[in-house]
Amino acid sequence: MSAPTATADAEPMNRRQTLEALSGLLLVLFVAMLSSTVVSTALPKIIGSLNGSQTQYTWVVTATLLTATATTPIWGKLADLFNKKLLIQVAIVVFLAGSVAAGFAHSAGQLIAARAFQGIGVGGLQALVQVAIAAMIPPRERGRYNGYLGGVMALATVGGPLLGGLIVDTSWLGWRWCFFVGVPVAIIALILLQVTLHLPTARRDNVKIDYLGATLIAAGVSLLLVWISFVDDSFAWLSWQTGAMVGGSVLLLALAVLVESRAAEPVVPLEIVRERTTALAILGSLAVGMAMFGGAVFLGQYFQIGRGYSPTEAGLLTIPMMAGVLLSSIVAGRLITASGKIKPYIVAGSVILVAGFALLGTIDHETSLVLVGAAMFVVGVGVGMTMQNLVLAVQNTVALKDIGAASSTVAFFRSLGGTIGVSVLGAVLARRVTDRITHDLAAAGIPTSGGSGGSTLNLAALPEPVRNIVRAAYGDATGHIFLISAAIAVVGILAALLLKPVTLRSSLDLPDTARSVAVAADAVDGAPAFDEVAVDVTGPGERARR
Repeated sequence: MSAPTATADAEPMNRRQTLEALSGLLLVLFVAMLSSTVVSTALPKIIGSLNGSQTQYTWVVTATLLTATATTPIWGKLADLFNKKLLIQVAIVVFLAGSVAAGFAHSAGQLIAARAFQGIGVGGLQALVQVAIAAMIPPRERGRYNGYLGGVMALATVGGPLLGGLIVDTSWLGWRWCFFVGVPVAIIALILLQVTLHLPTARRDNVKIDYLGATLIAAGVSLLLVWISFVDDSFAWLSWQTGAMVGGSVLLLALAVLVESRAAEPVVPLEIVRERTTALAILGSLAVGMAMFGGAVFLGQYFQIGRGYSPTEAGLLTIPMMAGVLLSSIVAGRLITASGKIKPYIVAGSVILVAGFALLGTIDHETSLVLVGAAMFVVGVGVGMTMQNLVLAVQNTVALKDIGAASSTVAFFRSLGGTIGVSVLGAVLARRVTDRITHDLAAAGIPTSGGSGGSTLNLAALPEPVRNIVRAAYGDATGHIFLISAAIAVVGILAALLLKPVTLRSSLDLPDTARSVAVAADAVDGAPAFDEVAVDVTGPGERARR
């Protein structure tokens, strides 16, 4: 296959053009992430109005997460082969179609199918936005912009449940607007990007898309996520269903590795994954994803069930975490840009994240909200300093032609870690809550026949003594979940400590000469991948300087 050549249809973007395009990218990323979080407080009313079951309740969330996670590396690889701007626009259209279909769903089955289709667009947007930013802004300058990226993600993560609660509590809106609310914003972003986003297109002859590898990766990951979604609920951890699903997933992913090692254009280039920085960033992202998503997702439940607050109040109480993410993303991003150093901030963020979860591990149903808020702020600071900077560390080590596959691979494993974390920690929480409720009901002389020991979250329908027992059980058990999250996040510290200390390059791409040096240096244990590399890519006669 011939080497890629950049067309001249896109001149280098100046700072004003970059900010204009970035506004559209952040807008569409916000609405994509919001689509996943806005339904969390609205789901009981949504499923109730559609006469859905508890299994369908779970799949409304799982369907989007499954398709988004499975398709993320595929979108990333396509971005290395085709026009990035066009792919972003395609992902927006897919997201819009899924959102409208979900809003008009008349059964739980239709809603699940629409959410699965919507997830394909969400996966594309989560991967492609970071790819586009990497194609516009050199790694050294990208630190300050990562602050905006972290702020948008924090706002969507924390503001989504609050917005969902407000929508379902507003009679003249109704739950369908949880899906419609993002449509006009996505349309505005689509128009804005059409006008402002100008990226060079890499034309390649005889492009061969690795359809077999993409299919095997999607199938293997999907089967694993299906198992994670249903284990310990529909079947036991040790059962023939577990053996079939886990064994099938391992087999499919092993075949995918074999195919990827021989493909001309692999979806996940194995030479990138084998690099020390990428491998450690994947490990760190997996740990951060498990701890962050798996732990933070239970905060809303803690405030509503364990403390008795409304969905809207629960959303407001999670603001300290959003503030921590926003503040640390901006401050750390600017410091990284000023110094060019990234490892110290990833290490510090990983330590702070563990400390925050350890503090949350001390809470119960009577803990002061000031202490809970302070612990949430610390967790937010840790997330803001680690999540996006792990992606930046990887982007700094690869050539521009591989930026899509590298970025999406890290995002993929972070999302996979989050999915595993939510499932495993949720199973632990459910078991501890059930045991605590059963014990306390027996101690109070209240019969537990009919499965009342924690089988319902409709607290208003419970007698006052039972309601207090249920609240205490959830409030006290949640602290245990955060202690487990802290233990998981320790893996992120180890991965961060093993990262090589590098100086972020000031060029968009890595010159061939520097790339050879980086590969050679990577083979020497303990040697930095490369020092700061700066290259002027605007003229063929310019020299690279080190």
